[in-house]
Amino acid sequence: MKQIELVKLSLRNFKGVSEFVLDSQGKNVKVFGDNATGKTTLFDGFIWLLFDKDSQNKKDFQLKTVSEAGQELHHLEHEVEATFVVDSKPLTLRKVFKEKWTKKRGEATANFTGHTTDYYVNEVPSKKKEYTEAVSQLIDENIFKLLTSPLYFNEQLSWKERRELLLAISGDITNEDVIRSNKALSPLEEILNGRSIEDHRKVIASKRAEINRELDRIPVRIDEVRRSIADTSQLNEQELHDEISFLQHAISQKEEELNRIQNGAEVIEKQQQLRTIETQLIELKNEYAEASYGELNKLRDKISVQKNNIHQFKMDIKQKEHDLNIYSNKIEAEQKEIQDLRDKWNKVNAEAFDEHQTSCVTCGQDLPEEKVQQAIEHFNLQKSEKLEKITAQGKDKANNIDQMKYQVSALKNQLIALEAEKKQAESLVEQLVQEMEETKGKTTRFEDTPDYQAKQVQIAEINASIQNLKNSTEEAVQKVRQAITGMRQEIQQHEHNKAKFDQVRKSQERISILEAEEKRLASEFEKLENELYLTEEFIRSKVNLLEEKINSKFKYARFKLFEQQINGGLMETCETLYEGVPYSRGLNNAARINVGLDIIATLAEHFNVSAPIFVDNSEAVTKLIDIDAQIISLVVSEKDKALRVETEKELMREAI
Repeated sequence: MKQIELVKLSLRNFKGVSEFVLDSQGKNVKVFGDNATGKTTLFDGFIWLLFDKDSQNKKDFQLKTVSEAGQELHHLEHEVEATFVVDSKPLTLRKVFKEKWTKKRGEATANFTGHTTDYYVNEVPSKKKEYTEAVSQLIDENIFKLLTSPLYFNEQLSWKERRELLLAISGDITNEDVIRSNKALSPLEEILNGRSIEDHRKVIASKRAEINRELDRIPVRIDEVRRSIADTSQLNEQELHDEISFLQHAISQKEEELNRIQNGAEVIEKQQQLRTIETQLIELKNEYAEASYGELNKLRDKISVQKNNIHQFKMDIKQKEHDLNIYSNKIEAEQKEIQDLRDKWNKVNAEAFDEHQTSCVTCGQDLPEEKVQQAIEHFNLQKSEKLEKITAQGKDKANNIDQMKYQVSALKNQLIALEAEKKQAESLVEQLVQEMEETKGKTTRFEDTPDYQAKQVQIAEINASIQNLKNSTEEAVQKVRQAITGMRQEIQQHEHNKAKFDQVRKSQERISILEAEEKRLASEFEKLENELYLTEEFIRSKVNLLEEKINSKFKYARFKLFEQQINGGLMETCETLYEGVPYSRGLNNAARINVGLDIIATLAEHFNVSAPIFVDNSEAVTKLIDIDAQIISLVVSEKDKALRVETEKELMREAI
């Protein structure tokens, strides 16, 4: 087992402690002091030295010394140093946190610009990475905190983290182990089918909730279906069917009679004459339109062509203007870059050889004349190369500007030509529109021609003849139509009554399906209830096995890993018990510390590491349990207005 012992812990200007040395020599010690004298600060400094946090696991805490008014005192170095013996080998770690003050050029006083931290390993100045590696080689941060504070396990870790750590110490119990311990659980092997108990319980819960919802809905659905069933007690389905067939045959006979009345030969002849005249009228209208409106259509086509041309000219002009704007912006940008290059050329040209380069940067002695001459020539060569490079860049930029100016000139000429073509097309459109209006004024509507009016007279005469012929048979037609309408209404009513029988059959079929589904779901629910009982029995068995296995690792601490719920189920938890009293409810401070020490003893054995243990408020404990580790007790003592340390030898002497 790795043995880590704290030999000495020194604090300077740390959280209000100006200077204090805890010289423990790797032995058990007690630190006495009144409240606010700095007992907890020792533990804070110890943890900060290693992990940049305080004993409450906070990274952002006030480690600098402050005045009574709460203001930070400046120009102080805040330092913690600890000397360890690790498996008989000494190790010293020191960390210094201090302010950084910087004096800007031209100012008389320095300004506060932040903080810096210096690191030392065995008195050797180290980088942060090297220091962190030295600490990590000593021990893992999380393990160290578990082993140095009796309260850390129960008060800093979540119940899930505590549970996970306990399972890691004792080893989990497999499903097979649990099932072998209780023969009643044997059906679970087939039921689980590779799933974990937790996943299967989720499946059961989901299915139970879904089945419950369906079971609640099914009676409502059955009731809705029953209330929607039509009353057929006064109806006979076969009689309705026969009556519908009889009425349909009667309608067919009446429709044949109606056709005979309406299809008189003379009416048909007049209708044929009417269709002939209407055909002639359409032909006359087409001939007239072709003769009268042909010129107008040609003018419309010409106007449309010119308008399309104008639209295209506008699009081309807009594109050219956009291109012109882009070139103008590019020219302006290139000209600015040329000016920047001129300024850069002048700046480089103004550079002079630095006379300080004639001295050796290491010893400060003047360089030999040939070395100085070589340095000057090298400087002049670099300067000449820089100037040539800037000049070449400037020429390239100038050539680019000339090319773009040529493009700008070409674009402007193209814009002038496009504007002229657009105006010419717009003028032509105006001429064509005027010509079309004049042509319209000379054109007569077809409806105003003698041919159209003569044909309309013929159509009116034929329609009058047809109407006279129809009036003579209208009374007979009306009677037949009324009879057909009455029979169709009767059929509609019979069909409505007949449909009630189909609706009744469908409703009864739906009720049977719902009732069968209700039975199936009830059976499925009962099966799930049995599976749920088996999983709960599994968890209870596992709880007993697991708690026995874990508790066997500890002398005093006991752990409750599951909580019985009102509904009979079990909920995962991790509650530490001491003599049956839960840690979080009613356990006094002394018991908390001792049960914490018991947990540390088991954790130390598990991680194979022994580290110094800081016991805060240890005055509450009459006797600490025996543990194979160095203990630093922080004791509240009202009479000690400054920290006082008693070593193990002194404590034994007082006891004697």
